Amino acid sequence: MPDFKNKVVVITGGSDGIGKALVEQFLKLGAKVATCARNHDKLYQLQQQNSNKPLLVYTADIGNEDDCKDFIQGVIKSYGTIDILINNAGISMRSLFTEVDLKTLKKLMDTNFWGTVYCTKFSLDYILKTKGTIVSVSSIAGFRGLPGRSGYSASKFAVNGWMESIRTELLQTGVNVLLVCPGFTSSNIRNAALNKAGIAQGESPMNEDKMMTSEECAQHIIKAISKRKRNLILTFTGKRAVFINKFFPSLADKLTYKFFFKNGELVK
Repeated sequence: MPDFKNKVVVITGGSDGIGKALVEQFLKLGAKVATCARNHDKLYQLQQQNSNKPLLVYTADIGNEDDCKDFIQGVIKSYGTIDILINNAGISMRSLFTEVDLKTLKKLMDTNFWGTVYCTKFSLDYILKTKGTIVSVSSIAGFRGLPGRSGYSASKFAVNGWMESIRTELLQTGVNVLLVCPGFTSSNIRNAALNKAGIAQGESPMNEDKMMTSEECAQHIIKAISKRKRNLILTFTGKRAVFINKFFPSLADKLTYKFFFKNGELVK
């Protein structure tokens, strides 16, 4: 098992799914963990379940710059430094562009892209000192635009390009920059996905039982961090999608349409 004893690990979106699994696994590995999320009750439950462990929780909306700044300042006040930042928090959507309210797209960009930028900016001075790791949990949708997820794909394309840029800028600093792109993973992200009106749809259109679990995904991420990898693309379906989109883009269009549509209607 990788050794993270007394390392300070900051994870956004730790109340559900991959983020929660990361919090719990890093605590088991001896790390000092800080996490934030919008849902105060879920954070409280998480803290109660780990009351004997070094876990700091903050209620925050990472789409809000001040919330991000307060969160990171709170981490420094409690732990003094940051070794690993995992930008995990994010939201998805399910709506055709012809029907979606533009405010929904803006919220996706504020949370998925700007939240990643804010938390990284406020953490960077400390990560530079520790020669630590910056992680962003992106998506296959950041390589291949998905129908019904135009705003989600746009935000993840932005994250992918931005991470590549700062990786190059930080190349000589000793800081590792890891981009994680899970395939379909069983988590709360589809239940919380916004519909055309910007309201959480409250259900998943997919069979979650056949997907990689959040716990397994978290294990892969932790292993990649310990090996200081630069990219992690998960699941056979995810790797295949990236490959086909790169070398056979027209075929990718047809296969993606077939997967998400039935009789001309968006079904997934």
